[in-house]
Order: sequence, then C-alpha cells, then structure tokens
Amino acid sequence: MSSLTEKDRPIVQLLLNTGTCPRCILRFCCVGSQVLYRHPHQDLMKELQEFLKNNQEKEDTACLDVVDPPCKKIRLEHGEEGADDLNHNGAIPEIPLAHDGNAAMESSAGRVCNVCLGILQEFCEADFVKKVCQKVDSADYQFTSFVFSVSLPPQLSVRERAAWLGVKQEMRNLGLPLAKDDIVQLKEAYKWIIHPQLSEELGVPADGKSLFEVSVVFAHPETDEECHFLATACPDCFKPAKNKQSVFTRMAVIKALEKIKEEDFLKHFPCPPSSPKNLCDALEIQCNNGAVFVAGRYNKYSRNLPQTPWIIDGERKLESSVEELISEHLMAEFKADSFNFSSSGREDVDVRTLGNGRPFAIELVNPRRIRFTAEEMKRLQQAINDSSDKIQVRDLQLVTRSAIGRMKEGEEEKTKTYSALIWTDKAIQREDIAFLDDIKELKLDQKTPLRVLHRRPLAVRCRVIHTMKSEYIDEHHFRLHLKTQAGTYIKEFVHGDFGRTKPNIGSLLNRTADILELDVESVDVDWPPTLAD
Repeated sequence: MSSLTEKDRPIVQLLLNTGTCPRCILRFCCVGSQVLYRHPHQDLMKELQEFLKNNQEKEDTACLDVVDPPCKKIRLEHGEEGADDLNHNGAIPEIPLAHDGNAAMESSAGRVCNVCLGILQEFCEADFVKKVCQKVDSADYQFTSFVFSVSLPPQLSVRERAAWLGVKQEMRNLGLPLAKDDIVQLKEAYKWIIHPQLSEELGVPADGKSLFEVSVVFAHPETDEECHFLATACPDCFKPAKNKQSVFTRMAVIKALEKIKEEDFLKHFPCPPSSPKNLCDALEIQCNNGAVFVAGRYNKYSRNLPQTPWIIDGERKLESSVEELISEHLMAEFKADSFNFSSSGREDVDVRTLGNGRPFAIELVNPRRIRFTAEEMKRLQQAINDSSDKIQVRDLQLVTRSAIGRMKEGEEEKTKTYSALIWTDKAIQREDIAFLDDIKELKLDQKTPLRVLHRRPLAVRCRVIHTMKSEYIDEHHFRLHLKTQAGTYIKEFVHGDFGRTKPNIGSLLNRTADILELDVESVDVDWPPTLAD
C-alpha cells in the first residue's frame, strides 16, 4: 500500500488489533487518496496485512545485516524512558499482534468498527446505496444534481477522540509526532466513497451547491450510555431541550470534549475504544429540494376577501383569501410541502386592488417539480384566473430568492394611489372641497390605528400625502383620488381615528367625514418584470 510509510506501521498494528476497520485506519494514517477508500473492504484488509508483513520482512532482513553495535546517539535522543521502545538497531519496534496475520484479518473483518460503528463498512456497500436511491426514486423529485449530507451519532466524536488519544499515546512512546488536524474526517471519507456510487445510480453529478439534498440520519442505541461520563464531567454542556429526545446532541458532546481534560477522559473511556455491541442504524433517508419562488401581481375585486386567512381565536371568519386562491394551484403543480406568501403591502378585507395589481411572491417549500416553461407558467396563471372571479393574477413567473428583496426594498419610499368614496355629515358644495386639489406634500402624524393596535406596536408614524384630486358627487358624497407614501393609513386620514391622525379630511373640511369605499388603484413598485401577453 504505497500511501502508507514506515511511520504508519505502529498506527496500523494498534488499530487493527483493537478492531478498527481498514478505512478508519487509513484516516488515522492521514491518507488523503480518495480512490483508496473506495477499494472493497476485504481488499483493504488484505493490503494492510500485506503492508505489515512486508515491513516486518524488511526489518528482519535489516536485523540480519547488522554487525555494528547499537547506535548510542539514537538511544540518547529518545531519552532513558524510551530506551526500551527501540530495537537493537534503532528501528521502530513492532507492536505484537494479538493473533497471527490471517486470524487478525478475519477477526477485524467480522466485527463492527470500534471507531466508525460500521458507517465505513456496511453503509458503503452497494446494497445500502441502492436503498438510498430507491428512496430518492420513490419520492419523485425533479433534480439535475445532488448534494449528500449525513448526520452521525454523537458518540462517534467520543470514539474518534478515544482512538486518537490511544494512537497519540503509542506514538509518544515511540517518540513520533501526530497531528490531529491531519486526520481525515469521517464524513469526508464517507462522502469520498458514497458520492461516485450515488452519482452512478442516480445518473446525475454530486454538487456541493445543488439545491437537491439527499440526507441520511444515523443513530446508535448506545449513544446515551457512552456519553454519560461527559455529563458528569461537564454538566453545563448538557441542557434539556424541548424538541430533543436526548441531551446528548452532537454539538453538546463536541462542546464537552473541548472542555474535558485529557486525563479525565482517559479515566472514563478506553483508548483506543472497545468494540461496540451494535452496528449503527440508518434511522432516516430523506430528500429535500431547495425552495422555488414564484412572483406576480394580483388584482382583488371582492370587498369580502382578506389577503391572508382571517382567523380569530381559532375561528375562521371568511372561507377563503387571496393567498389561498393563488397558492392552492401552485402547491398542486409544484407538489410542494408548504408555502410562504409575501406581498408589497396589504389591503383590508373590504378594499379592492385594481390597476396593475399588487406585487406578490410565494416561496414553495420542498417542491417535487421545479422546471416549468414560460408556456406552462401562462397556463398555470390562466388556471388561477379561471378558478375565481374574486381575484386575477398577471405576470406570473419564476424568480430567485434574491430578486424578492426588490419587492421589499425602499418599501416606505414607494408611492401608492387610492380612490376613496367619502361621506360628510354636513352638506357640501363643489367649492367646499376644491381646495383639496391644491394641497401638495401634506405631512401627517399617524398614531397606530385603534383597529390594528392589537397586532402593531403603539407608535407615531410620519407619512406624506403627495397629491389629492376631488370629484364631487352630491351634497354628502365625493370621491377623493390620493397619491401617498406607502404605509399611509387612508381610512384614518379620512375620519381621523378619534384625533389619532392629524390632520385629516374631517379637520380640513371642518366637519365629520367617513369613508364608505376604498380602492387601491396602483402600487408603484417596478417588480416583477412585466411579461408579454
């Protein structure tokens, strides 16, 4: 095995004797060749045995050729304590094998690895890869690449530390250095082995930036038992959590391992670790597609339709909403688990949204289908529009997550145009409201309206009415067209909200005014892009 050198021999012998699998031995020998880890388990075991045998033969040959007395310089450099750790010609001594070569190989091959708990053994085989791919195929996802993730039992960190301390102690006895940072991480080695197999079976490449994730969650029945000593040594690291079945989470164990002293660890856990009673269990094989984002503009023609589900104290007030009328079609077509709806502002249940509509975006979580042509999006838009006369959707399109930020950025600096039907208690003539047309950039101080105080913090917001244009109807009614800063409470600007909005139409006209109807005529946000019909 060309990747191993003479300095690796004591590590190979020690770990092989204590029940470590060949791939974990390669990890502790800091072997970085990905191809080597993909060799069959039995072949690797034979190669390790051959490596030990060849090195021993070379050493025996070297011993026969020695005529000169032992080198005193080497003995002095290693100190008196290490004198017995060198053989008579100054070479690194052999660590006695517990069995002969073949017996050791058969013993190690037949048991669960004392470091990886079988992950680099059973779960690298073709049968397990096929099981993962069957799960992916049955989930019926669209994807062009995949990223593979794995969740490991927390005590693997404990066993890895124990193996490293055992090897470190052995190497120290031999006067050789060992850097923990050079050890190949288990997850990395596992992915080196599993990626090519998954890629071949699924027919797509592995890509760390892929939005389609295949994940495996491994568990082990002895986790709590093996980690319990850490809770005694570092109780502050283990806090009960509501959603966790055990306090021994991966992060808590890692934190404890960083705090515990080496001598305390050695007292409570065998180094190298003993063989486990059980193999790991692949608890879950999961698939997840990254979110897809759909944007458009909607018109709302009903005065009895909320933007989002209207539920108070668990009781639904109205049967549907803008959000639901749009999302139910998207959810069905994209085969998503759930969705998140957002928009550029919102209108009240009794307010219509006309003109070019209000920009909206929907995040579809874990969609099975992700590829849609422009023509398919048009058909989807038409299906939404045909399903209800309360709303209409336009410019429906796929967008990126970052593009949605354009809908929200500078939201309060944007303008919106409204049309309000206003009633007054005292009779009015045309000339009584004509002066409103001349008012420009009217500044308002608006306290949080009483009607939304239950869900919005109490504050005074400064807003601007850019322009107004009045349209006389009769002695008690007129229509007012307003262009305002986004976020202005129009209803409160009309009736004053018991003096909480100043000035207001009532105070400007010196009479009581109220609003009968309100329409949003435009939301001046240049997003999403307009599509050709």
